[in-house]
Amino acid sequence: MSAPQDVRPGLSAARRWACLAVLSASLLVVVMDMTVLNVALPDLAADLTPTSDQQLWIVDTYSLILAGLLVPMSALADRWGRRLLLLGGFAVFGAASLLVLAADTPNAVIAVRALLGVGGAMIMPTTLSMIRTVFTDPGERATALGVWAAVSSLGAAVGPIVGGLLLEHFSWQAAFLVNVPLMVAALIAGRLLLPEARDPSPPRWDVVATVLAIVGMVSLVWAIKQFAKYFAADGLAQPAPWAALTLAVLLLGWFVLRCLRRPDPLLDVRLFSRAPFTAGTIAALVSMFAMAALLLLVAQWLQLVEGQSPLQAGVHLLPMAAGAVVAAPLAPALAGRVGARTVLAGGLAVAGVGFLVLYAAATPLSYPAVLVALALLGAGSGSLAIASAIIMSGTPQSKAGNAAAIEETAYDLGNVLGVAILGSVAAAIYRNQLAGLTGQGVDGSLVAAAQESLGAALYVATQAGVPELAARARDAFTDSLTQIGLVGGLAMLAAAVAVFVLVPRSLDLTKQQH
Repeated sequence: MSAPQDVRPGLSAARRWACLAVLSASLLVVVMDMTVLNVALPDLAADLTPTSDQQLWIVDTYSLILAGLLVPMSALADRWGRRLLLLGGFAVFGAASLLVLAADTPNAVIAVRALLGVGGAMIMPTTLSMIRTVFTDPGERATALGVWAAVSSLGAAVGPIVGGLLLEHFSWQAAFLVNVPLMVAALIAGRLLLPEARDPSPPRWDVVATVLAIVGMVSLVWAIKQFAKYFAADGLAQPAPWAALTLAVLLLGWFVLRCLRRPDPLLDVRLFSRAPFTAGTIAALVSMFAMAALLLLVAQWLQLVEGQSPLQAGVHLLPMAAGAVVAAPLAPALAGRVGARTVLAGGLAVAGVGFLVLYAAATPLSYPAVLVALALLGAGSGSLAIASAIIMSGTPQSKAGNAAAIEETAYDLGNVLGVAILGSVAAAIYRNQLAGLTGQGVDGSLVAAAQESLGAALYVATQAGVPELAARARDAFTDSLTQIGLVGGLAMLAAAVAVFVLVPRSLDLTKQQH
């Protein structure tokens, strides 16, 4: 198989690791942007007074655009050049962040978030495929992917802290503007350091498959989010999400069949014929499914139950990032000693135990138990570096963009599914816990308002002078958090078993698989 064009042979070690620094820093910014808005949203809402639907679009537009464009952007990177698309992503992301200065309406902010999604779709999979390009030695590549995984985990935890610090001194626009100098620096460093690589024989551009991928993924993510919204409100009888889900299944099924039948598919779904590749994708999907919802719930628990500020809550989430930062770079070396299968399955099991710690913790739940759970989750998630290495070690260099797109789609879809499904389950547990108050002398209208969210319950309890409602709401939310610990733990343990079955014991990450 011919190597990708324009890759300069024999990059020095210093140049390779400098490239990794650029790729990791750009990934850090994009991942931070996923969480920093959660902290800035209250100030944004107070300033621009968006409707509830507009607030939902401000939050959701980024992930909708990102999900829809990951596959087409990865295909463009293979065709036009991975460095070229990555640098273009830096420019789009930085420019969109700067445009927030002109965004004085909710719809303008939604447009900015859409542009950020375009830039993120150009950056995220390309950083992963560029690592495959720069680090040709499989063993060295595994270490680089460990750093990449650690930075990804760090970004999710650092986002709220950065947001909290900025909002203590500046307006909500600062949560966007902080990206501008970072993207300018990445653009300059990337132009100087990163080598170019593209598929030497790119397939013909498949317009039909591109439309199917974009519309299908956007429909799927939108349907999931709408199911979560309606589940929390009035059940699953609404026709719109069912119509979107049906459309997504039909279009994505057509997309897969089209890719299987063409000799030059937009996305090589035949990569899933390798069991280790499938195992790595499952690990990424299930990990994000469980962790995204838990982080969201723990952040709310720290602020609304424990009474911490957004900045304090962000700091108290750091044990998870610390665990990942320590474990991810060490995972490849450990895999060399005990095997990739053992490290990946074992890491998922450790993360599962972290979830179960929350479920088994003494009542009332205290931060020390949460700290232990977060540390175990972080250490376990460090094994995702092995998942990335397994995916990339079995992928031809010309298909690196395809593999990166699949892995990043698994992360993004796992995040959406986790927040939607587990978030809805937590909301149902919370509402059911409060339902009994109507028979204990608390006005039914107050209970109905409190069932919307913990924040609403605390507000209603304060306004109505019903402290027992606030106490019961805090207990109900804490119980929903611990129950999600059980669900997340079982999901992670199931993923660990699947990985152990699918990954061969003899898999060696220091050798390129075929």
